[in-house]
Amino acid sequence: MHCLIKDDPHIYIGDQPIKIISGAIHYFRIVPEYWEDRLTKIKQMGCNAIETYVPWNIHEPEKGTFQFEGQADLFAFLELAKKLDLYVILRASPYICAEWEFGGLPYWLLKDRNLRVRSLDPIYMKHVQDYFEQLFRRLESYQINYDGPIILMQVENEYGYFSNEKGYIKALVDLMKNLGVVVPIVTSDSTRPSILKAGSLPEEVTPTVNCGTNLKERLAHLKAYRPNGPWMTMEFWIGWFNVWGGQEEKRALEPILKDFDDMLSEGHINIYMAHGGTNFGFMNGANYYEKITDDKFSETYAPATTSYDYGAPISEDGSLKNSYYEFRKIIEKYRKHRLDPIDVPKTTKTKAYGTFKVKEKVSLFRTLDKIATPVYSDYPLTMEDVDQGYGYILYRSNLGPSDFEQRIKLIDVDDRAQVYLNEKHQWTAYRESFHEVKKIQLDNTVNNHLDILVENMGRTNFGPYLNDQRKGIKKAVMLDEYQQTGWEHFCLPLDNVEDIDFSAAYSSGTPAFYLVEFELEEIADTYLSLKDWGKGIAIMNDFHLGRFYEAGPQEKLYVPAPILKKGTNTLIIFETEGKATGEIELVSK
Repeated sequence: MHCLIKDDPHIYIGDQPIKIISGAIHYFRIVPEYWEDRLTKIKQMGCNAIETYVPWNIHEPEKGTFQFEGQADLFAFLELAKKLDLYVILRASPYICAEWEFGGLPYWLLKDRNLRVRSLDPIYMKHVQDYFEQLFRRLESYQINYDGPIILMQVENEYGYFSNEKGYIKALVDLMKNLGVVVPIVTSDSTRPSILKAGSLPEEVTPTVNCGTNLKERLAHLKAYRPNGPWMTMEFWIGWFNVWGGQEEKRALEPILKDFDDMLSEGHINIYMAHGGTNFGFMNGANYYEKITDDKFSETYAPATTSYDYGAPISEDGSLKNSYYEFRKIIEKYRKHRLDPIDVPKTTKTKAYGTFKVKEKVSLFRTLDKIATPVYSDYPLTMEDVDQGYGYILYRSNLGPSDFEQRIKLIDVDDRAQVYLNEKHQWTAYRESFHEVKKIQLDNTVNNHLDILVENMGRTNFGPYLNDQRKGIKKAVMLDEYQQTGWEHFCLPLDNVEDIDFSAAYSSGTPAFYLVEFELEEIADTYLSLKDWGKGIAIMNDFHLGRFYEAGPQEKLYVPAPILKKGTNTLIIFETEGKATGEIELVSK
């Protein structure tokens, strides 16, 4: 068996033309115990295929360390798709976007300041080759030619938004083929003609497009570019992602359904997303927006929320929304037979376990030496310089005794900094306001020390700034007119919370850890409500649930049942604003 693309509107499996009706689902945004449930629901919606990205930073978290187990077990996911008779569109490029940390690129690429990602830079391409050799050798047998589920693979992603370096796309295609890829390869880009042309390689691979509204009009651009077909919308955006501090994204269903029907009458489609999932841990991405209004330039950094529900017909917890049934009705029109009855429950069982008290708490400053070993440098180093990918980093400098009032300015810091003098909070700054000059009053009776807690809120996943995604203090801390020297760096990826010393002291108004323990007799999905808490991350039974932030719009964190256990459960919360209550609540929705 094989998949074939000809110069006509069809895609062929063997010698039979098929219409691809795919649903997007990301295995890395779902606990493995729920993969089969979500895939089954996509199939019962009427899809004959699923699409997933493959993030490099999950599979090679450190250079030369490859991970294909647990939530990174792509091959177990592919086996489930095969079991359910679902074709797979695999988008396994170095860069994926996907509102995922650094667009799927591993942070350690940024250690080399001369390296250019998404280019023919020889050092970058050597890293890509090393990764591809590990990935594609394993993937070869999962192609339809070898009785596997994969029918298409994608090279790069929306490259026309980034560059027009055709040689780079050609090099990736050649590398994929040399490593055993035999299924058709596609690109995906905007429908805007100039971008479509910049990002595609029509003489080598089949172009597809991404769009979300006025689909018939936009599809005309693809038809003009590839007159005979096939025509596919690789990402039909039926919703959108939320960003911290923004409004909740909501889109009217009726226009989406009309566009969906229109596209199916013309060609092939991938519903983005059929099931969105969750940005667990520190793995949310971010977007960087530039605006020119009245000849004034402004810029906004917008990190994505922990929830990646995306307005999908299958919600974050697996429940079926009303849109699920509406999509199914339209899909049934284009299938050659009536769909089987739905035999999965409409709603996922969730449980409200109630309120639980904080058992212990400790200030970060009091347990710092137990969870981090300082790295010393004259000048501030970035996270990447000290081999840290994600989380927080605390910078500390001894200013000595003095009665000076000093001006202080942070130069080029990403993404968010909280400044403390002698463990007293002075101010908090985001990247847009680091140019501001502040004043601090020193004390000549003590050895003044300056602490700056910097949070990596998510590396940008889209746009021209990918090569500038180092996190932390990237240049300097200015005191009056000079650069302060002598810095200790405390790395806080929070992957060793078992070392926190909860017997140490707690001070209100400081970044702190909170311990909650509770007993469960029955296990079900639930939601963690941190009402009236400030900002931070929650870790349940050593599993990083993700970030919370009072700025919204997300108000609760999804807790999948497989993370919980009968008996004693442990929740550790790192809260950075000094805004914590004495309790948390586990609610049903």
